[in-house]
Amino acid sequence: MSESTGLQLMTDLLSYQPHNEQEAADKELILGLLSKERRQAFDRIPPAHMACSIWTVDPTFTRTLLVHHNIYNSWSWIGGHADGQLDLAEVALRELQEETGVTGTLVECGPGNIFSLDVLTVDGHEKRGEYVSSHLHLNVTYLAVADPEQPLRVKPDENSGVQWVDLDQVIPLSTEPWICERVYKKLIEKTRALAPQQ
Repeated sequence: MSESTGLQLMTDLLSYQPHNEQEAADKELILGLLSKERRQAFDRIPPAHMACSIWTVDPTFTRTLLVHHNIYNSWSWIGGHADGQLDLAEVALRELQEETGVTGTLVECGPGNIFSLDVLTVDGHEKRGEYVSSHLHLNVTYLAVADPEQPLRVKPDENSGVQWVDLDQVIPLSTEPWICERVYKKLIEKTRALAPQQ
């Protein structure tokens, strides 16, 4: 990916209007770290590094696609690391396809189609037989629409289930209280605000 893609992401982040106090604080932290370590922040090596998520909804904006995440042992949104890629929207769409078998289309929802900004804590854990120390994900979330009739499939090294759920079921299915309170509630509220009029 070209350096211009990284510059475009910085421009999009600067233009993004935070939804609440949490996003305002997280935007400041993300921009501060990117201004110091722009290229390195897209690799997994720094203790705070770029990641992305994709909040995927059906065309009615009433259901979302969740995976049962192996590490968190919880129903969860879809996402992954930048791993050196500067085009996080492209990474998010790839993660959607890899983790669920579903292809989606990004929804226009502001600068760079950024739907949410969150700094997420990741506790130390085992992955593929190796210990991964606790770290921060500087997370950019994108919104996508996908056809719920597409076949679903799990990615066994990442998740053990994939399902479409009503928005009201997201929080009851999750076992991550902070994510429910600070992230999922916000994403559900934003999704409903963008829902097509019936």
